[in-house]
Amino acid sequence: MPLSSMSLERIYAIWDDLADFDAGDIRASRRFLLEAICELIDAQNADWIGCVRLNSPHARDPMKGWRPRTLFTLMPCVQTSQVIDTAFEEMDKGEPDITTTRNVELAGTFRVLSLKDLATPEWFEGPSYRNYYKALDRMDTLWAGIPINEDAEIQIGFHRSLDKPPFEEEEKELVSHALRGIRWFYKHQMLGEGVGVATAPLTPVEQLVLQGLLLGLPEKQIAHAGHRSKEDAIAQLDRSDLQRFGDVTHARG
Repeated sequence: MPLSSMSLERIYAIWDDLADFDAGDIRASRRFLLEAICELIDAQNADWIGCVRLNSPHARDPMKGWRPRTLFTLMPCVQTSQVIDTAFEEMDKGEPDITTTRNVELAGTFRVLSLKDLATPEWFEGPSYRNYYKALDRMDTLWAGIPINEDAEIQIGFHRSLDKPPFEEEEKELVSHALRGIRWFYKHQMLGEGVGVATAPLTPVEQLVLQGLLLGLPEKQIAHAGHRSKEDAIAQLDRSDLQRFGDVTHARG
């Protein structure tokens, strides 16, 4: 259904205000956008996740090489951080939830999907919905998948609390329209964090080394995969290429 003129004016005002932020105010401008969209669709919290894709050597990897690298939660708490860390660990092991695998299948295309778009009816009665949503006071979520390039995406989740009804098509249209037209903003955000941008595509060996680092594999296993020492392989990578994936030797920021 077409958006009302009032809704469109609110979205255009968000874009105008976003453009007024200084280039260095990455987190402040991100927070503003999430708060503004939450107000627009009556969401109570939001997550911003930076994701990168590696050429996984595992043919059966349900994540198809995609891994989360950065996380920003609008209203964080200890419980939320712990639950999301657990979910990220499962993704790193190649054991994601069905909502994640279905989202991965659509990587490379802009999309806004609700939980009912991503999951089966039985999923809502199972442990994933109970542990990752209801336990965090989340009735429903709209997940926006935003491609930056072929190896980087941003996932933004807008969450409604348990005392609210699920999202409807109107909210999906609002989020889609509000987020679709500001690709410049997402690229600036990824550049500011050093995630998702490289000077040139990585070679297959560099992909293997980075995947090993991200997964925390032993040095010998990394060296065997790349047929060289870990130090030699890392030295071959340009600093900006390593920044493409954030600081791979430390936990997520």
